[in-house]
Amino acid sequence: MDPVDDENEHLYPTLHPLKLFDAAKSQGRYLYACAPMVRYSKVGEHFLCHVFISQYSTDTAAGPVLLAFRQTVHHYGTDLCWTPMILAKEFNRSVFAREGDLSISTREGGPRARVPTVVQFGACSPVELSRASSLAAPYVSGVDLNCGCPQSWACAESLGAALMDRRELVRDMVVETRTRLARDGWAVGLTDDDIESARGRSVTVKIRVHKDLRKTMDFIDTVLADDGACGWKRNIDWLTIHPRTRKTLSSLPINLEALEILTEKYGGRVPILVSGDVFTLRTLPYTSHLLDDNNHTPTFTSSTDPAATAATTPSNPGPLHLPNLAGLMSARALLANPALFAGHETCPWEAVDVFLANLARAPLILKSSVHHLTEMLGPGYGPDKRALIGKRDRMRLVKCGNWIDVLDLLEELRAKAAAATPEEKLVNNTR
Repeated sequence: MDPVDDENEHLYPTLHPLKLFDAAKSQGRYLYACAPMVRYSKVGEHFLCHVFISQYSTDTAAGPVLLAFRQTVHHYGTDLCWTPMILAKEFNRSVFAREGDLSISTREGGPRARVPTVVQFGACSPVELSRASSLAAPYVSGVDLNCGCPQSWACAESLGAALMDRRELVRDMVVETRTRLARDGWAVGLTDDDIESARGRSVTVKIRVHKDLRKTMDFIDTVLADDGACGWKRNIDWLTIHPRTRKTLSSLPINLEALEILTEKYGGRVPILVSGDVFTLRTLPYTSHLLDDNNHTPTFTSSTDPAATAATTPSNPGPLHLPNLAGLMSARALLANPALFAGHETCPWEAVDVFLANLARAPLILKSSVHHLTEMLGPGYGPDKRALIGKRDRMRLVKCGNWIDVLDLLEELRAKAAAATPEEKLVNNTR
């Protein structure tokens, strides 16, 4: 065997994300993605003990932040996962930052053992982003530049959503990153050979929109630059759009008009993921040929549903049709229901078991683990607000001081839920 081929066989990972987009399209569905979720999934990460993980887990490479959760959502059909945002400058300079921020699994054991993962960086320097991407490339499927984080601390450092007003800088960062990865021997050229290569890696950006959508289109035109002027077929492999402005609250709906315009204009040139308001597959505020009963993904209307018929009138034509949207990215809803993309309206007990099994191999500190469990055991973000256990019982879980107490309480609460009548479940879940 050629030594290079032998080396490529053992690379992690070996599947280019664009192949996942192609696979989802061939199956007549959206690609499903797990968002970075920095505010929700990095609780207490500075307490991680990498020595403990190295001794007691077969999962390696820099601490267990989010790994068990990514493995859980992947088990339930999520195609592609993001890490929380990592500061490129710190990642470059500190081994502790690398060990604390990036976690992957080196376990063998079938297609679900290794989760296709994109590392998201916060950066405002081409050198810093390209260096961090070079360090992470052996362990991830691709790198993503965060141009959407609205938090004030990030914007004050010219990170996140602040980059939406610096489109030339963003272009320079992604071009420099592709150039550095290519120089390191990674396949980033977007040819069929690159995408099929075990060394194929993606480079992408995740953005918000401007109040004046023309600025957003100027931004995308500059960053995408698919005219070959920078030496690439296009500068980014796909585009993730969060159709809210920097100042729009997450409690307000996404800007559907902006999403429609942007997917119509750019969806034929580059795959587009949407982030925001993906609460359940049945309640998306838009429709597509990729939403199909034959593919077990429900549509909005039914000819036998009078309410649906009444809702679709000339003055109210119903959900937007977005034929150029390639995938869905969920954050809060997936945190509460890891089985969302498997079609579950609420989190099943089985998903809690899968998460606990993954935690046994890649444990988080107790505080972070209980945080994830209380999210799963509580009500989701769809219309069905039933919870696996009530608020009082979730507060009991938060007060547990060790894993023995957590597991004993979960066993007690599961038995209690199984024995409850429908009326008792309704009452208990509201308390």
